[in-house]
Amino acid sequence: MITTGLLGGSFNPAHGGHRAISLNAIDALGLDELWWLVSPGNPLKAQAGMAPLAARLASAQRMGRRAPIRATAMEAELGTRYTVDTLRALIRRYPNRRFIWIMGADNLVQLPRWRDWREIARLMPIAVIARPGYNGRTHAVEAMGWLRRFVRPADQKRLWTDWRPPALVFLRFSPDVRSATAIRQANPRWFESYAGRALRDPVTHSRLAMDERNETA
Repeated sequence: MITTGLLGGSFNPAHGGHRAISLNAIDALGLDELWWLVSPGNPLKAQAGMAPLAARLASAQRMGRRAPIRATAMEAELGTRYTVDTLRALIRRYPNRRFIWIMGADNLVQLPRWRDWREIARLMPIAVIARPGYNGRTHAVEAMGWLRRFVRPADQKRLWTDWRPPALVFLRFSPDVRSATAIRQANPRWFESYAGRALRDPVTHSRLAMDERNETA
């Protein structure tokens, strides 16, 4: 079985904080690979200011270079809008892989707003990465009222492939303050540098071309 971490997000754009968190998670969990699932559109995020998918994928591929990180826009190909549907599809499509879902503590706070969030926990183990400003609230949120009984000790994190979901482990790394919001504020037209590029998805091997009609996103 190929051990594979899954980190979803808008990656608007991808940045060094994503890379640092991912490399730490790969090391902590003993992963063979980590996939960045670049979302076509997050149902919980406003589309205003969202760069075209191809630009976000290109930024993610660039940021993941020379590391066991594979940035993919497979949700666009699968036609899945919600995480639970994406995870079900991945489990069916890749029976030779063992997946673990990776998320920040900020996402754990809003997890009850996700469609079928308990089913997500039943599909595969979850690793939650501590984030400044959210860690003190993590254990008090609605999600933890149900998930608390499934928390595993952090010193057993490399045994996650033996866990039967639901299973949750908290990972704590050195804080990284870099953010996509700050990058967009400094350069609102960052995505223009990727205009006209044709990309090959490293997971699905399909091609995704920048749609110049969407360059005003």
